[in-house]
Amino acid sequence: MRLVHVVGARPNLMKLAPVYRAFAAVPDIEQSVVHTGQHYDLNMSDVFFQQLGLNSPDVNLHVGSASHAKQVAEIMVRFEKVLSDTRPDLVLVYGDVNSTIAAALVCSKMRIRLGHVEAGLRSFDRSMPEEINRLLTDQIADFLFTPSEDANQNLAREGAPAEVINLVGNVMIDSLVRMLPACQMHLPPNLPSHFALVTLHRPSNVDDLPWLDEMLQSLAQIAARLPILFPVHPRTKERMIGLRDGWPSALRLMEPLPYLAFLALEQQATVVITDSGGIQEETTYLGVPCLTIRENTERPITVKIGTNILVGRDQKRIRDQVEQIISGIRKKGKIPPLWDGHAAERIVEVIHRLV
Repeated sequence: MRLVHVVGARPNLMKLAPVYRAFAAVPDIEQSVVHTGQHYDLNMSDVFFQQLGLNSPDVNLHVGSASHAKQVAEIMVRFEKVLSDTRPDLVLVYGDVNSTIAAALVCSKMRIRLGHVEAGLRSFDRSMPEEINRLLTDQIADFLFTPSEDANQNLAREGAPAEVINLVGNVMIDSLVRMLPACQMHLPPNLPSHFALVTLHRPSNVDDLPWLDEMLQSLAQIAARLPILFPVHPRTKERMIGLRDGWPSALRLMEPLPYLAFLALEQQATVVITDSGGIQEETTYLGVPCLTIRENTERPITVKIGTNILVGRDQKRIRDQVEQIISGIRKKGKIPPLWDGHAAERIVEVIHRLV
């Protein structure tokens, strides 16, 4: 069987790695990786390939940053040629980025079977580009691989046939489980004994400059009580220019980090403050309190049984929640079912049985 994996952003790489590895152990599987180049710089992609034990991608489409429409269109045009040349039996796409829906549309037009890894997640907020990507990809895909039971319920409610829905667990946790023993060797130097870890990157947050300015002031206030490590996403860094010149020393702005260093910080953090999707899952597995700066989440299981709390964009609520965690009041969570490090193996079993 000829299999093509499509990735476009670094969260995709953590999902790809265990699946690629699991298929590599199966005879008669010829697999290749297409990187669309949707996100591409050393810390955002290359180092992730190295640390996750992946070879460089077989094909890089070098699409780069652009508007949503232009990016999707460019990926479709370039990926169509790849499929015309390779004619795979199956394409696997991951997550909810523009690369995911672009590749899915091309597969649908060319009548090539498609599997969606991390299917069924819903925020029910159609103002999010990722939500549209998730909805449309799941309508197109021939195989839907879900991380949790709520995702199955979403797909069933939308009319997906039961035979295409496969609850396999969370492949991102597969990578975490495998890499966790090695991550402590990658801790950045001179860490405080207790700290908050912050990530911000969503356009709905960082493109709102008055809110971003207020958020940075809130972080400066929190840093007076609990030191903060803040790896700054390139988009956020650009938006921060001119907002403020100086920061307290306890608010440590950092370059984006490779996977192992960031994972080590997550494990050590007193609290993680984020607007990311995957970090909600990682902190739930690690048992670390997570405050998600969004009004909704496509990963409600991290709120229902995990360590995640949705705090919205309310600055006072964010500061109050951090204060509670500092004082020892923290949410107790559990690891969701099938988040056990073997999701990729279940994907291989399903495809081996059905393809």
